[in-house]
Amino acid sequence: MTLVLWISLILLAVAAFVPKQYNSRFLSGGAGWIFLSIYWSMQPGTYIELQDYVNAFMVLVAAAASLFIAYIMFNARDKKEGGYDVFISLSRAAAVGGLIYFMFAEIGFLNSMIISNVTDQAIWVTGKFGFPVEQVAWNEFAVNGMVVEIILACTAIESIALFSGIISSAAGVSTMQKFRAFMISVPVVYILNLIRVSFTASAYGLSWFGTPDESFHISEHIITKAGSLLALFLISYMIFKILPEVSDMIDGVLKIMRIEFRNLSLRYQ
Repeated sequence: MTLVLWISLILLAVAAFVPKQYNSRFLSGGAGWIFLSIYWSMQPGTYIELQDYVNAFMVLVAAAASLFIAYIMFNARDKKEGGYDVFISLSRAAAVGGLIYFMFAEIGFLNSMIISNVTDQAIWVTGKFGFPVEQVAWNEFAVNGMVVEIILACTAIESIALFSGIISSAAGVSTMQKFRAFMISVPVVYILNLIRVSFTASAYGLSWFGTPDESFHISEHIITKAGSLLALFLISYMIFKILPEVSDMIDGVLKIMRIEFRNLSLRYQ
């Protein structure tokens, strides 16, 4: 499963960085999306075992969408016009975001490093607020004696990878524009996540909203979830303001997908 994923990301990266005059980049990109579709199609069983049927459905949708994008890219190799370069930008976003996330998810020392760093920094933040906190293990700390464990999902690496991929997809913009977009997204997401982790751990350890378990649920799944969604929305808005090319790329991808889907439907009527 992991090999399929890495093959996909490498092929997408090749498509993204091959010079524009070589239409073979569409072949590499199409192959990358096929492997990504295979990867997604292998995921539903895991979610079904956890009775997470929503995510099981979502990965099936992702598999179908990836396969359709592959179809479009294979067809685009012989087309000089029509704005199909937006799928190269989309492939770059998927390659950069995917490589960042899965390096930290699959490579042991990187995984341990980011979890350990977030643990240490969350302890520092919690202590600065004056709450009783102590380190228990390299990936655990306790607030008021109540232990919390930091896992990869607590590091905000998903959002960091997402925004990095989106920023990298902007074509024809200056390095300074991309740097500005990076600085208002990735460092801000990381800092806000440290505050989120500290808040949740403190609410749990100090029983701010009832029992420790109730406090954890309310702080993690209601308060910080709402805050995270608001922050992601505002950061996305700022990125689109700085890099309008990103929204143009998204519009172009959706427009061509609608056209190609309609053409495919008419062909088989």
